[in-house]
Amino acid sequence: MSNESVVAVIGVSGFVGRGLPKLLRERGFGVLGLSRSGGGEVVGVERWQSVAAMDFAGCHAVVNLAGESIDRRWSAANRKKFHDSRIGVTRRVVELMRNLPVDQRPKVLVNASAVGIYGDRGEEELDERSAMGKGYLADLCREWEEVAMEAEALGVRVVRLRIGVVLGRGGSAFEKLVRVMKTGLGGKLGHGRQWMPWIHLHDLRRAIVEAVADERMSGAVNAVAPMGERNADFTQKFAKRLRRPAILPVPAFALKLVLGGFGGVLLASQKVRPAVLESLGFYFCHADFESALDDLLGAG
Repeated sequence: MSNESVVAVIGVSGFVGRGLPKLLRERGFGVLGLSRSGGGEVVGVERWQSVAAMDFAGCHAVVNLAGESIDRRWSAANRKKFHDSRIGVTRRVVELMRNLPVDQRPKVLVNASAVGIYGDRGEEELDERSAMGKGYLADLCREWEEVAMEAEALGVRVVRLRIGVVLGRGGSAFEKLVRVMKTGLGGKLGHGRQWMPWIHLHDLRRAIVEAVADERMSGAVNAVAPMGERNADFTQKFAKRLRRPAILPVPAFALKLVLGGFGGVLLASQKVRPAVLESLGFYFCHADFESALDDLLGAG
């Protein structure tokens, strides 16, 4: 398969990335897998490269999913990891594109970002035109996106996917929720009225493939389900599906004490709409939380 139809996926061995090759191949794309080790067992990857020595000259697209998980304390050492794995890797991707001859540059860069860019916004309805928020995570995402957008000056179509909480088997968020809920102690976080933007793993992967294939898609794109949930409802529905009570609310001060800055993220409210995906006719297989739970935990 020629490079013209190849998609280079950075982070293809990760939770989101490892399911992309199958979907991309179904759309006629070949897959170049980029990982730290330079190899792996992901089905559908035709060639492998190390991220340290990546070369995507002539590839149709680059999908950049690199980024250390932020669900840990935001110590100085961890903040450096967050920055280097996001801004550092993205800056290197753009520099590699800049150094390629124009006819060898990828046509598309699909770069991960997060809904954390909006900050804590209460009841405000947020779409891709909404202003960015304040705080450490918003600033991190803003810099991340600004670096990705530099590729636009090189003639590359850039899609910045602002991803919500990803629900899927094997994922950190989902597995932790299942463990906590099964104890019967998984109650609301803080007051529980905050909005939680989420997306089913399968829909996120499909949105990434559409971002590669659909030339109409560019700029910021909210990768969230169209029907968000307040935290109290989210935890109640989750616990009910597992046939467990959700009786022990977690006080805000306890979250911040244990998790530091990340505790504030869990308490933030973001009522995010996937306006761009909806305007382009994207079909969500799991548009509502009950549908996602049916798929991940089985019908009630």
